[in-house]
Amino acid sequence: MNAKRIRVGVLFGGRSGEHEVSIASAQSVLRALDPEKYEAVPIGIAKDGRWLVGESAQKLLPDVLKRGHRVVLPPDPSAGSLMSVGESPAGPPSRVDVMFPVLHGTFGEDGTVQGLLELAGVPYVGAGVLASSVGMDKDVQKRLFREAGIPVVEYLAVPRTEWQRNPADVEKAVAKKFRYPVFVKPATLGSSVGMTKVRRPRELSAAMDEASQFAQKILVERAVNGREIEVAVLGNEDPQTAVPGEIIPHREFYDYTAKYLEEGTELRIPAKLAPAQVKRFQDYARRAFLAIECRGMARVDFFLEKRTGKIYLNELNTIPGFTSISMYPKMWEASGISYTQLIDRLIELALEEHQEKSRTKYAIELPEGAAGALAPPPDSSSSS
Repeated sequence: MNAKRIRVGVLFGGRSGEHEVSIASAQSVLRALDPEKYEAVPIGIAKDGRWLVGESAQKLLPDVLKRGHRVVLPPDPSAGSLMSVGESPAGPPSRVDVMFPVLHGTFGEDGTVQGLLELAGVPYVGAGVLASSVGMDKDVQKRLFREAGIPVVEYLAVPRTEWQRNPADVEKAVAKKFRYPVFVKPATLGSSVGMTKVRRPRELSAAMDEASQFAQKILVERAVNGREIEVAVLGNEDPQTAVPGEIIPHREFYDYTAKYLEEGTELRIPAKLAPAQVKRFQDYARRAFLAIECRGMARVDFFLEKRTGKIYLNELNTIPGFTSISMYPKMWEASGISYTQLIDRLIELALEEHQEKSRTKYAIELPEGAAGALAPPPDSSSSS
């Protein structure tokens, strides 16, 4: 065994509605890790939140979630990464050199796991806490994109509590702002989970109820009759963009079923676009990546409206799908970077970003004796 191999923890599963999608993505990442360079450590997060480590990367990931050795990641950089939990003290290797989160949705893509990894002092692939949390909230990211001069589709953000307290007022606000059809979806979830196309007013209530099961905030967006164009971004402070790709769903729109459960959707890479359009999409994608201070990777999704030719940024995904049919790796493959090379580069970027963060001071060095001057005065309220 090569002792210099980098031990990569592939973190998958999770507590979100995209648990199964994450498993599929992680399986592809594990297959692509070069065993001459890396020792893969599959770390599954069960739907109840337990962290479980498999004996080897060759184990099927659902098996890891059923029979894995339970571990925790203490938020203490001196603790040495993973620690075993339970009666058996013997377990898998505790040290992880870099973590590769392949988690989609809540409690994985939203900055929570990234915050834990920061506290633990573990390098990790992808966006940091800020970009992850902003990237997960479709409302907040759209506000930042508009500030950066990037066009977004007209939308209305509705807190779940407001919908439940005043549904009639929300319905009036939607009717005033939009002409049907509209899309209704959770503001903080991906993979089109909880999303509904609403064609007439009487369908709005059921769609709002469906979306409200998955998030505390709901988005109502104007339905755009357009082509779905995607751009992959790779890098840290100087990100690069791949050739754009196009999703041509076999269903009316690209919902969860079309993405993962049925065949027939066409992925066209590169997308059939004029050179000026390609440049515009890539420019918007790069600017969006920088606008939320993203790192590592992102897939930026756009609409190209058929009637007007206008480009609208739909959303930015900080942990795009990594399955064998996912657009993100396919766009880079069409741009000259293979799946294995892409994994290598993402791990390099993670280690580079961790090294850059280590240059930052988080405390000041006080002169000798100065600490006493900052101490609170003694309590002088004792009774005489």
